Amino acid sequence: MSQTEAIRILIVDDHAMVRSGLRNFIYGYDWMEPVGEAGDGAQAVEFCARHDVDVVLMDMIMPHMDGTEATREIVALGKSVRIIILTSFHEQDLVEQALRAGATSYLLKSVSAAELAAAIKAAYAGQATLAPEATEALIRSTRQRNEVGFDLTEREQEVLALLVAGSSNLEISQDLSIAMATVKFHLTNIFAKLGARNRVEAATIALEHHLLSKRN
Repeated sequence: MSQTEAIRILIVDDHAMVRSGLRNFIYGYDWMEPVGEAGDGAQAVEFCARHDVDVVLMDMIMPHMDGTEATREIVALGKSVRIIILTSFHEQDLVEQALRAGATSYLLKSVSAAELAAAIKAAYAGQATLAPEATEALIRSTRQRNEVGFDLTEREQEVLALLVAGSSNLEISQDLSIAMATVKFHLTNIFAKLGARNRVEAATIALEHHLLSKRN
């Protein structure tokens, strides 16, 4: 970016006061300019499709279209647009969704003006900035994904518990009031997720890794 260029920024938030505050923040720096505002994700996608935008400051929770979907659709436009999620929420699933959708950075609205300005410069250069809370969420996610059986659904856990107890497919079907075909479907998924070849291996893995106790 040369000294004569200004980073073109789109502000996306469903609260007018937040947009006003961000606009005033941007006006405080001569190297960036607000080129537009949007009150929801759909408006943001439409604006980016029609105008040149360098960086989007994107809220997460909005009506009509949230920040994750808007990010995904803006990235799909194929333009060189960097998206900074700027939100009050740092739940693990939201962080993961946003980054998978193509967001460059994930920040909280408690960020300081200097930190946000630095993040905008970094995003424009293709560099990511994550709030400490977002980083912690990703670390927790990585740890969970390294745990055996982390991705078993509640129903699969119920089926696994009955399998460990020695129940047959028919007994599992009767106990859970589900069809035999459904039992077999769940068992196939359980074997795949645990890396087990049969019922005995699945039961052994469940006991070794205390998967049944994690249900409580």
